Amino acid sequence: MTEPLRVLLADDQTLVRTGFRMILGADGMDVVAEAANGAEAVEAVRRTRPDVVLMDIRMPEMDGLEATRRILTGAPGEPRVIILTTFDLDRYVYAALSAGASGFLLKDVTPEHLTVAVRTVRTGDALLAPAITRRLVQRFARRGGESVTLHRDLASLTPRELEVFGLLARGLSNAELATRLHLAETTVKTHVARILAKLGLRDRVQAVIAAYETGLVSAGGHEAAPQSTELT
Repeated sequence: MTEPLRVLLADDQTLVRTGFRMILGADGMDVVAEAANGAEAVEAVRRTRPDVVLMDIRMPEMDGLEATRRILTGAPGEPRVIILTTFDLDRYVYAALSAGASGFLLKDVTPEHLTVAVRTVRTGDALLAPAITRRLVQRFARRGGESVTLHRDLASLTPRELEVFGLLARGLSNAELATRLHLAETTVKTHVARILAKLGLRDRVQAVIAAYETGLVSAGGHEAAPQSTELT
């Protein structure tokens, strides 16, 4: 029998945690711990080793951004982190994504979307709301400050992989990529996996950030010329 997916809830609002706990529990997930601030979240992750963390950005003592950085250290078996935000517009979300978070959700998310999101990131994919993610990247990429720049050498990618990478960065799903490039979806998945592996990227969210920060895709959503592939 498959073990239930283990989730940690980090939010300073008790009602938010209670609501999410009920939704996730009804879907067969196990909420292994709750935290009211970032410091508690970091400690709880070390103690309970959840699969996924739902992390609020704005919390007392330690915010969700610093907690995410401390949790996502690159160690084997680290959880996936989904950022919770009221969105318009939380400037820290971009930095959290750069730090390795696998996506973000609005706090008024529907129960169905919440459970699908948690299961999506657990399987290794990223929670990518294309239009919102592009807005975040376009607003904060290349501005320094709190962002964590992803330095990548794109010369390792084949021309086809560069094409896939550019479209992926514009928010296209695997199905949309397959239709646009006249490829089988399984072939697209292979290309995406190779791109992530070659560039040392965690998931599609970091791929979007890397594409903008290296200049492969401009803030206007256009791919740069293929010859501009060797960037540091």
